[in-house]
Amino acid sequence: MSSLVLSFKEMEKTQLWLVGGKGLHVGELSKIEGIQVPDGFCVTTEGYRKAIEHNETYHALLGRLTMLKVEDRDQIGEISRKLRQILMEAAIPSDVAKAVTHYLSQFGDEHAYAVRSSATAEDLPHASFAGQQDTYLNIIGKDAILQHISKCWASLFTDRAVIYRMQNGFDHRQVYLSVVVQRMVFPQASGILFTADPMTSNRKLLSIDAGFGLGEAMVSGLVCADSYKVQEEKIVDKRIAAKTWAIYGRKEGGTETRQIDPDQQKIQALTDQQILQLARIGRQIEAYFGCPQDIEWCLAEDTFYIVQSRPITTLYPIPEANDQENHVYISVGHQQMMTDPIKPLGLSFYLLITPAPMRKAGGRLFVDVTSRLASPDSREILLNAMGQHDPLMKDALMTIIERGDFIKSVPDDKKAPSPGRSNTDMSAQFENDPTIVTDLIKRSQASIEELKQSIQAKSGSDLFDFILEDIQQLRKILFDPQSTAVFMAAINATTWINENMNEWLGEKNGADTLSQSVPGNITSEMGLALLDVADGIRPYPEVIDYLQHAEEDNFLDELVKFDGGRETQNAIYDYLSKYGMRCAGEIDITRTRWSEKPITLVPLILGNIKNFEPHASKRKFEQGRQEALAKEQELIDRLKQLPDGEQKAKETKRMIDLIRNFIGYREYPKYGMVNRYFIYKQAMLKEAERLVHAGVIQGKEDIYYLTFEELHEVVRTNKLDYPIISQRKDEYRFYEKLTPPRVITSDGEIIAGKYKREHLPAEAMAGLPVSSGVIEGRARVILNMEDADLEDGDLLVTSYTDPSWTPLFVSIKGLVTEVGGLMTHGAVIAREYGLPAVVGVENATQLIKDGQRIRLNGTEGYIEIL
Repeated sequence: MSSLVLSFKEMEKTQLWLVGGKGLHVGELSKIEGIQVPDGFCVTTEGYRKAIEHNETYHALLGRLTMLKVEDRDQIGEISRKLRQILMEAAIPSDVAKAVTHYLSQFGDEHAYAVRSSATAEDLPHASFAGQQDTYLNIIGKDAILQHISKCWASLFTDRAVIYRMQNGFDHRQVYLSVVVQRMVFPQASGILFTADPMTSNRKLLSIDAGFGLGEAMVSGLVCADSYKVQEEKIVDKRIAAKTWAIYGRKEGGTETRQIDPDQQKIQALTDQQILQLARIGRQIEAYFGCPQDIEWCLAEDTFYIVQSRPITTLYPIPEANDQENHVYISVGHQQMMTDPIKPLGLSFYLLITPAPMRKAGGRLFVDVTSRLASPDSREILLNAMGQHDPLMKDALMTIIERGDFIKSVPDDKKAPSPGRSNTDMSAQFENDPTIVTDLIKRSQASIEELKQSIQAKSGSDLFDFILEDIQQLRKILFDPQSTAVFMAAINATTWINENMNEWLGEKNGADTLSQSVPGNITSEMGLALLDVADGIRPYPEVIDYLQHAEEDNFLDELVKFDGGRETQNAIYDYLSKYGMRCAGEIDITRTRWSEKPITLVPLILGNIKNFEPHASKRKFEQGRQEALAKEQELIDRLKQLPDGEQKAKETKRMIDLIRNFIGYREYPKYGMVNRYFIYKQAMLKEAERLVHAGVIQGKEDIYYLTFEELHEVVRTNKLDYPIISQRKDEYRFYEKLTPPRVITSDGEIIAGKYKREHLPAEAMAGLPVSSGVIEGRARVILNMEDADLEDGDLLVTSYTDPSWTPLFVSIKGLVTEVGGLMTHGAVIAREYGLPAVVGVENATQLIKDGQRIRLNGTEGYIEIL
């Protein structure tokens, strides 16, 4: 048996590099008992290599192509065209031609064949490459087949295939092409079968698209297909399309498009019995491969033939559970304002801290809320909390409950706190004493100072035991009932004000203005403090000029050469000593902190110098405070005019004081947690340095791809099976491409919530109003804080904001995010700075283009493009 050509039955599972993704899957399909696969063979990558091995022009062009970037479209086009020409003109090696002739005589020279490209980088679990290379149908005769083998080789260098490889990090020099030659089936119907629904990702809902003739008509978009859905051996949905055209094979070779008789157009392409038969075949193939499949099928003379099957790469992974029960999961990232994947070390830290039942999926965390949804009492508490956090999540959970097919209700749990208690009762018990906050902060600070001292003496395995012990201390602080009671009193008072001012005075979102410039909010102070840093640098033009061109992270050391350099250095170091442990995505301990990369702050400082006059921080804070006081006075005066006005005014004043005294503390527990994270991280990086010196790992950051327990073990034994690091890096890159769902079930079904609002302007994008006011301005769509180039008056549009984004808030006039709720960080800070804000606007960063003028309505919760 030559390795130049292999029949489907001769292929081995391990031969991806020889037969490519498509070839490998057809080979595997042909071995499944009872599955009909048309006969055929594969011209392996050895044949391709042989054809080009001595062609110097080919190798030189390939070298040039490898140096290009995606932006170099013209050069990519030019070089790709030359490479295609070389491959079309290259003689097919004689032993390849001989082997092809031998196999054709076995399967029948006179038959028609489909000739398909199969690249070594396609139909992989993490990249499908679907439609990147070419397919030729109904090819008859040895010479025509050899000619189309050359055409397939050339299709490795279509512009789209080259650009796709660049975007997905594949090296052109490492990708080869094999060619699948398969007996043609001339079907009455054909199509595609997904064993998981591609729209909802539900693994139990199988989806079939079907049309008449060859499947190419559907793939090319020439016709609409019938769509059938099957769940547990029942057809649950059927949509019959008007199928006006079909593609059929011609006797003499090639294909033609024919119009379908009008009376045939609305007939089902498959009978109900055939639909169920095909669904069973799909489930059998899925079970063989062990993951959801995208399958191409044909129906000829009442037999289903399977011509291709590949993994579906776009599905979000299901959170892992160790049972067969139904589960409902909600995304932690959407509640924590950080929907990016988290590296393994970051995930394991989060899991050490949280008491909630969490599961991992796609590099993110999800909370299993099944049992909470099952009991009416805990369900109401959860839904109320979700309404505050993320109304789209609440709506998705309501959909699951209303369907009644997934959650079985259990009797009330009498131990759960009764949701019947009003917010007023909650706040009424709380003593309105600002020193409670001062004491909580002092305790947290003292405990952090103590940690800084004691961790210095720890190393090796002892360090990890010590961190585990300290995490218990961190959990105590985070879940301290007094601490929670403080910010809950403020949150409940906010709800009370909004509900009652609306009812008594017709005043919408009254608490928004009352929350401006409250004392003691560590996150909003961080934004104002960066304005003070700008003030310190403003008098020194040489320093400003230097900062505009600073790139390296040792820029701080170079500063001292300039007039004002020492002052600038001190101002930045002072800022970092208080806020340097923060960064974007800070709940992932592995993320680079500002202290580790101070250059991150430079564009923000320069923006502040450009956009503000001196002493802006005090003016901004004072202006907000005056507006809040004025709003308080106005509400009290209006209330006193009402029947029972004195009582209403007195109660309202108490609630306003609760907000003013306690809402600022809302941001503190997280600040304390991030402080501790940074101390742990610095200690672990010292261990990582030791592991690098000992040759156990290649770079310090390799430790981010191990869990806390695994890292502890590596430090203890000085041993590591290194390939796991590369595997985890690949997984992380794959997770970065996934969009996490807000709500997902154990069937893998993604349930999307909707806003229930009728009276929005046409074309408006709905979101959640979290900070009142209507503002128009230029939209700045910014995905990374470092790319922020803001003018005063811009409206910031981004996917999510965590506390690290606050320094940008001083420069903007309004905020739009894709993720968020009433009490998430961005919303709290927007209210405090008096910025109109709308959060939870689905796909805002795609729908709104950078530079467009938009109107943001933070009172009603929508965005209009002007």
